[in-house]
Amino acid sequence: MRICLLCYRANPFCGGQGIYLKYVAEALARQGHQVHAIVGPPYPHHMNHVTIHYIENNQYYIKKGVECITYDNPFDIFHPINAYEYIHSRLGAFPEISGFSYRAFFMVRKLHEKLHFDVIHDNQCIGYGLLFMKALGIPVIATIHHPLTIDLENVLERASSFKNRMKGVMFYPILMQQIVSKRLDHIITVSEDSKHRITKDFGVPPHKQSVVYNGLDTSIFRKLPYVKKKRNKLLFVGNVEDGKKGFVYLLKALTLIQSDATLTVIDGGAPHRRITQKLVDTLGMRNKVEFVGAASTDELVHHYNEATIAIVPSVYEGFGFPAAEAMACGTPVIASDGGALREVVGDAGIVVPARDEVALANAIDNLLQNKKLLQELSHKGIKRVQTHFNWDNAALQMAAIYQKVIASYYR
Repeated sequence: MRICLLCYRANPFCGGQGIYLKYVAEALARQGHQVHAIVGPPYPHHMNHVTIHYIENNQYYIKKGVECITYDNPFDIFHPINAYEYIHSRLGAFPEISGFSYRAFFMVRKLHEKLHFDVIHDNQCIGYGLLFMKALGIPVIATIHHPLTIDLENVLERASSFKNRMKGVMFYPILMQQIVSKRLDHIITVSEDSKHRITKDFGVPPHKQSVVYNGLDTSIFRKLPYVKKKRNKLLFVGNVEDGKKGFVYLLKALTLIQSDATLTVIDGGAPHRRITQKLVDTLGMRNKVEFVGAASTDELVHHYNEATIAIVPSVYEGFGFPAAEAMACGTPVIASDGGALREVVGDAGIVVPARDEVALANAIDNLLQNKKLLQELSHKGIKRVQTHFNWDNAALQMAAIYQKVIASYYR
């Protein structure tokens, strides 16, 4: 098949979208398909046997004042899509998603004249431009990792004022994604829990959705026999300022545990940590928590292997890569039941109620004191990842979905 993949933020070191694109695209290419990826910044460096097409944007949502003027082309801001993005960003919206979809439509239309794509597969954009692509007479499919309503719920829960709540409502393009997702030919999602939420929040019927679990590169995330465990080292991987990640409940649990444990935090170099740092000081946890910031993939794997337990206390996860990564490295996992984590962890870890620091503290203490269970969960985790979370299997399932949608599209 000739497959066109879309991803508005495509660098694998900048988030889950880029990771998903890289491994899905390369796996489809390995299986003999002709794969083209239309990507927005930050761009991927390289994808094996995948043709990459780059879409520029002026990133008005992060620029201020005269930074928005391109000096070698100062009138560029008056281009219709640029002007749309500039105005909407100043109103507090996040136009990157819709802007990418419009630009992608023009690029797809041009490429399709030469390449004759069989299917278009969007990755989490769900912008209005996808509806224009349907006019090209090609099936359009999208992956929704989780509906943006979950992000908005979290923002509203944490907002300290009506003004901040309104900022959240303005920022997330939920109405657009509700409108677009119901009109696409099929939706792929990454867990049964996400499928349920997409039906509930976006109104996409279950028969128009398929669950394809994410994979994991076990040549990278693996047990390193030469790395020794650090006694009672707990590990958290994720954005500490993202309320969905449940970091606040982990900090509270640390004040309750009886064991002499320390927590290492890999948060990608979260730029502010305003809420987190205040909470660490308030709880008196400064000597118990180490913030590593950003870590390379090799460093991350090393930390997983050093850790006694990886903690994933999320309020919600559409999938939960840190849980699967830790399991692949043979590190026992304690996770919350937020979203799809119970599906990912299965019987290879300990699952506690989300938002429950007491249950989390008890689970940490009990597991640290049970060496036999630690060893058992280590073996189970490795086996579960190898069995359930494989990118080549995921790509085979996706190709079967493409073929089914294509066959019904032209019936």
